Amino acid sequence: MREAMQEVAARPAGEARRGGAAGEHRRDAQGTRRLLLDAASELFAERGYERATVRDIAARAGVNQALLFRYFGSKKALFGEVMARGGHEQLRSTPAERLFDVALRGMLAEGRGPGADRSLEVCLRSIGGSDEIAEALRGLGDEYAEALATLSRAEDGALRGDLALSWLLGIGLMRVVVGKEPLASADPNTVSRLVGEALGSLLEGLPKTE
Repeated sequence: MREAMQEVAARPAGEARRGGAAGEHRRDAQGTRRLLLDAASELFAERGYERATVRDIAARAGVNQALLFRYFGSKKALFGEVMARGGHEQLRSTPAERLFDVALRGMLAEGRGPGADRSLEVCLRSIGGSDEIAEALRGLGDEYAEALATLSRAEDGALRGDLALSWLLGIGLMRVVVGKEPLASADPNTVSRLVGEALGSLLEGLPKTE
């Protein structure tokens, strides 16, 4: 320990300053990336991919739009990272039996702070975009459906997974995009309970609702 301290003390002042500046730059870069990801997630969820502009994403993040291209390369690459951070991370970290409820509650939640997962909202508002974006969304949908299908032992389990996903996205469409009442203002716990009770007949591996 003493030797390490002596080594640091022996470094030229300029080298120490450069090392400190490099560390500060890395922290700033990570913070800027996080701000851009949060802003992009919000705007893609609010407007969809096509209508969320690079200028608006940078403005909401409070940074120059040139930094978006420096850290992500393109709007499409930024979209990919938003989806990876949200939907794909949710798939990796959530047990299949909890996936539907976690995803549903994520769409029903109000007052979400920065960094909240809004990947399914992004899907809903970005449908009909470019072929590459549509393909990415289909890929994410396939992964959700495949995970949900594991909750059924029936021969038509894949179909049941698709139906469960369709119900999930349909609820999100009517509540988040259309704003259909009374669903739009319904209590999230009530919606989750009612949907969970009905969904149990489709996916028998779901935990029983209390």
